[in-house]
Amino acid sequence: MSSVNTAIQLITREQAEKGATAAGSTCSPALAKGPWDYDLAEALAGIPAYGPGASSADVAPAATPRQGQLPEEYKLASDAELGERILAAKAALGDRAVILGHFYQRDEVIQYADFVGDSFQLANAALTRPDAEAIVFCGVHFMAETADILSAPDQAVILPNLAAGCSMADMADADSVAECWEQLEEIFGTEPDAEGRVPVLPVTYMNSSAALKAFCGEHGGIVCTSSNARTVLEWAFQRAQRVLFFPDQHLGRNTAKALGVPLEQMLMWNPRKDLGGNDEQALLDSRVILWHGFCSVHKRFNVGQIEKARMDFPGVQVIVHPECPMDVVDAADSAGSTDFIKKAIAAATEPTTFAIGTEINMVNRLAAEYPQHTVFCLDPVICPCSTMYRIHPGYLAWVLEELVAGRVVNRITVAESVQDHARTALERMLAARP
Repeated sequence: MSSVNTAIQLITREQAEKGATAAGSTCSPALAKGPWDYDLAEALAGIPAYGPGASSADVAPAATPRQGQLPEEYKLASDAELGERILAAKAALGDRAVILGHFYQRDEVIQYADFVGDSFQLANAALTRPDAEAIVFCGVHFMAETADILSAPDQAVILPNLAAGCSMADMADADSVAECWEQLEEIFGTEPDAEGRVPVLPVTYMNSSAALKAFCGEHGGIVCTSSNARTVLEWAFQRAQRVLFFPDQHLGRNTAKALGVPLEQMLMWNPRKDLGGNDEQALLDSRVILWHGFCSVHKRFNVGQIEKARMDFPGVQVIVHPECPMDVVDAADSAGSTDFIKKAIAAATEPTTFAIGTEINMVNRLAAEYPQHTVFCLDPVICPCSTMYRIHPGYLAWVLEELVAGRVVNRITVAESVQDHARTALERMLAARP
């Protein structure tokens, strides 16, 4: 099976030659270009953006990191040449560097990874290489921050393209969350009830900035992943009357619903509105306050796609990520983290048809890895994660060859003052095992 990037190149070429009637479709022909084109466009415009793909319509904050210009030699190099240079650099560096590749990364990069997994698995994988001088994280910004928090002080965490951010993570910023917290404390107070539960506890998804993880650590809160969100919410409800969950509303809603929290006790907090768009009594009656954030990849999935999959493939197993909207999760056969999805397909003993609701690079890779099954993405339009797609073999070759030359570029560092509280929240998460 060809990679997602190859499919996009072919579709874009066919559409140019034959028009919109060409077989297959992608959400943006710009995906066929090199990511350095977007780096240049942002530099010329002076305005950051997420780039083509699922998050193209999301507005990037002014402070979003931008990538400088990739040296021309890496832009002009063929795939074969870049591969040779990456392998040569890896050989020269040996155990001094470890490359981490997220499930959603393009195949052309993931083939060089020493470890492949979700954000938390990769941060833990880095801990198995304490002697590595550099951790090259082929993922997005918040993942590299987490790796920096959990790794040794003398280890450099490198993000090959600084523009590889996360629009969901950017939907909750430290100032907005702090303002929300102040308003909630005015309404709820700070005194615990007769059972010792505080009025409200902050819970942040792993897909958030280090500053928000630190906020949770400082205020008695915790971090969760998509695999342990239920355990974390149970932990939080033992300690608090209600939870402020950010930045992903869908993971929070789906998890709380599975725990039996009525929908009427879940409120949405829109940071652009007074009291988040709620009245005081509704907040007092709430058990979960959900931030107005979402993943643009998983927002693309809908019930109509599931209905079509069931019509086209009777007996199909539909598995979606819990970042999908509630009606999609309800209509699926099961929902779980990227690791859950991978394990579900690996565990199938008989040839099975799977319709998957998560990022296309991972789905495509699972289809190739398990040819005995039929595995396809619920969304027929090829639309990868915009920011993961900003990392290309050219950037990986560049950062590795700079390391060989004794130079560290694109280092991600988290301030000590932030690290301490963020590590506290992460350690609480580690203790909350499903």
